[in-house]
Amino acid sequence: MALPDDFLQELKLRCDITDVVSSYVNLKRSGRNMVGLCPFHGEKTPSFHVVSENGYFHCFGCGAGGDVITFIMKIENLDYIEAVRLLAQRAGLDMPENTNDQGLSNLRRRIYEANREAGRFYYRQLYTQAGQNALQYLRGRALSERTIRHFGLGYSPPSRFALVHHLKSCGFKDAELVQANLAVQGSRGIADRFFDRVIFPIIDLRGNVIAFGGRIMGEQKPKYLNTSDTVVFKKSANLFALNLAKNEGSRRLILAEGYMDVIALHQAGFTNAVATLGTSLTQEQATLMKRYADEVVICYDADEAGQKAAARAIGLLRGAGLLIRILTVPGAKDPDEFIRENGDKGPAKFKQLLQASGNDVEYRLARLKEKYDLAQTEGKVAYLTDAAKLLSTLGNEIERDVYAGRLSDELGVQKDAIRQQIEKYSRRQYVDRQKKEFYKLRTQTSARTDKINPQKAGHLRAAKAEEALIAYIMNNPDVAKSVIQQLPPDMLLTDFNRRVYQALAERIEQGQSAMLMDISADFSSEENAAIAEILSRYTAQAATPQAAQEYINTILSEHDKVSVKQLEMADPSDINRYLEKLRKAKQ
Repeated sequence: MALPDDFLQELKLRCDITDVVSSYVNLKRSGRNMVGLCPFHGEKTPSFHVVSENGYFHCFGCGAGGDVITFIMKIENLDYIEAVRLLAQRAGLDMPENTNDQGLSNLRRRIYEANREAGRFYYRQLYTQAGQNALQYLRGRALSERTIRHFGLGYSPPSRFALVHHLKSCGFKDAELVQANLAVQGSRGIADRFFDRVIFPIIDLRGNVIAFGGRIMGEQKPKYLNTSDTVVFKKSANLFALNLAKNEGSRRLILAEGYMDVIALHQAGFTNAVATLGTSLTQEQATLMKRYADEVVICYDADEAGQKAAARAIGLLRGAGLLIRILTVPGAKDPDEFIRENGDKGPAKFKQLLQASGNDVEYRLARLKEKYDLAQTEGKVAYLTDAAKLLSTLGNEIERDVYAGRLSDELGVQKDAIRQQIEKYSRRQYVDRQKKEFYKLRTQTSARTDKINPQKAGHLRAAKAEEALIAYIMNNPDVAKSVIQQLPPDMLLTDFNRRVYQALAERIEQGQSAMLMDISADFSSEENAAIAEILSRYTAQAATPQAAQEYINTILSEHDKVSVKQLEMADPSDINRYLEKLRKAKQ
């Protein structure tokens, strides 16, 4: 069922896009727009724009864009109906009836319900005879009953059908359990995905159980198993325990490696700890952390794998605009082991480590130093070269100068010489960035990689005129009807632009509002982003009736060129229909 237009118009009035986005992004005024750091990719210079009067956002860095509904869909990982429902709650509006059972929304709701019931089932199993070994394992890791309950830890029995049978008795269908990844399809029907494992529920920011992690009790591999991506869960875009850590209030997060580290830290009082979900840190996760923190303390294992992961995380977190500190646990231990071994003093000793943690630059310089023999000239030169390359990546000039001074004092090399090396590498990086930007711009201009409108490359002149005209009629609703009378939708050459134009035309013909929010339900998130980009790119260019007329003439002219080619292979009836359509269009 389509949402009633009067409901959407009221939602639009009550949910100003600037107000909504401001609750997630720190926005500052720049001319008529609001700008900030994009919440969907890491950046140091703001390229995220919100245009309140037209009701859309667009990031010139990553291309994200759309209306207020699209924004909520993307940032909260919701489908259309769920995003509307969240906004309606925010605005104090009642949802129209009969919107629960709409395709994907209904499936998501059923998966949430199945996961919630699965979590309850796993928790109960922990306290059965079959779950005794799992319970003893958790107690052996010094977890209290309160902590076990707080995180909803559980156990999946050895039987391959225990959960499946239980959930089917609750009314869930085979297909729902497979799509939730609670079950897998086998030759004899569906079977439990998790069996004989300690279970760690993964909960999103709204309190929904979206997935599970499981640690095997035996020696089989893999040791840890996670829910695969589903319609409610994306491994690369969620963090374990962020639903708890976001409420801690310090604007600082501790990033640990695994579930047990995070749980041990929370039990010890460090309730701002989070972890990735069986994968290395992703850009999406770094950007998500930026919403709730200004500083991240990386607390990975001290082994080689942990240090490699830390080095990768540093780049992503810096890119997201976060301050970084590195906490190294002595004795190559992980946080869980360190706290347990120190008994009652564990929390206090870990707090000392936290207070003594250094920033990421100091950490990386120390790691570089370990690679070279500084007693030898060759080692000293190699270290200074790598250090200069590292410091050249720092955006803050003062920070560069401070570390150049430290290197000078440490190695007895003139500070000016070190500064010159840093500047040399900085210039190289600048040139490389410019080349990348030029290539990106050239590719965009040629439309060779346009997946939303693949026909654009073959009709570049017409497609650009179509986009400009779309921007014009969305910004000038009072004259839009006359534009559409001159240029009917079927005269547009590219399918995507024709769909957008048609959607706008239908509303304009009915005397309805024709902004992005009015048509966004008819387009995917990616398509909404493309429309927002059109508005951002062409609003200023397509600002006058004269410009609009030029775009109309361009489209008609390009349409004629295409049609002439087609006439060579057309029969007489096709030719007559074409000429008649052309006469009507030019009247």
